[in-house]
Amino acid sequence: MAKNLYYSGPVSDHFDGTRFFNPGGVLPFGFSEVLRWKLNGQKSRWPQRTELPAGVAKPLQRVDGDGLRVTMIGHASMLIQVCGLNILVDPVWAERVSPVSFAGPKRVVEPGIRFEDLPPIDIVLVTHNHYDHLDIKTLDRLHHRFHPLFITPLGNDWIIHKAVPLANIKVVDWGDHVEVADGVRVTAEPSHHWSARGMNDRCMALWAAFVISTPVGRIYHIGDTGFHDGINYRAVAEKYGDFRLAILPIGAYEPRWFMRGQHQNPEEAVEGFQLCKAAFAVGHHFATFQLTDEPMMEPLEHLAEALSKAGIAQERFRALRAGEVFDVQFIR
Repeated sequence: MAKNLYYSGPVSDHFDGTRFFNPGGVLPFGFSEVLRWKLNGQKSRWPQRTELPAGVAKPLQRVDGDGLRVTMIGHASMLIQVCGLNILVDPVWAERVSPVSFAGPKRVVEPGIRFEDLPPIDIVLVTHNHYDHLDIKTLDRLHHRFHPLFITPLGNDWIIHKAVPLANIKVVDWGDHVEVADGVRVTAEPSHHWSARGMNDRCMALWAAFVISTPVGRIYHIGDTGFHDGINYRAVAEKYGDFRLAILPIGAYEPRWFMRGQHQNPEEAVEGFQLCKAAFAVGHHFATFQLTDEPMMEPLEHLAEALSKAGIAQERFRALRAGEVFDVQFIR
């Protein structure tokens, strides 16, 4: 039996003693299915480089009061500013998201915030260990500049600590929480995904969504997820009630037969938005690194169509491109 490289702990409803899994969910495909996908000839052509649509963002130092601001860095990386806290999620400033620097998916747009323009970073949330979400070099830079608190699911702490030994890390299982400030709590919740950094560590580190509970509303952030019949969306709505903001992936979904278990499409994201009872949403995970087959801007088009079909105002669910800013309305 394989030995887990990152984590040793008791068996649970989502850990079999060696690997993590999605209860009642689907397993990631194996090599033959990957080969079938890669040889299908349906990969769309993306531009090699595009301009930032809104230019480089210059973040405020802090956002206080009832303010909530999200600034998109690109793909799944963003800055969340709320209650005087600066929170980075899945920060990646790398040119490629790959185990090597000379190959793999390459950035087609500059980061929406220059690293040197970042405000003081208090907290870094890392949802899972795929290279487009966990970039060790970026985490090392953040540690040496800001010494933030890193919060990440089981097993990912080993990966980060190996490269950044002095990093301040809180490791969480699904349902665990961390009090990060007065009245502000970060809780790990299930998402339907998987993990790997190489060939021999599949599902040996956990993946998670995060709920950020604050005095000015709750934020539900998902880095990657399959829709999973809406099970996790219904569960957080039952547990928390509602959300001021849901941050939901909308890209990297084609071909559907291969991606449906790990990446939801825009139509599913809209359904999830409704199920989790969020007032507003941010769409991410598109138009930065080409991971899958769909055209670069198709997620935006399909999101707009899905919102219209559902009778939801377009301004309630904004797909943010790199450098764009969303000041989320506070509804009393």
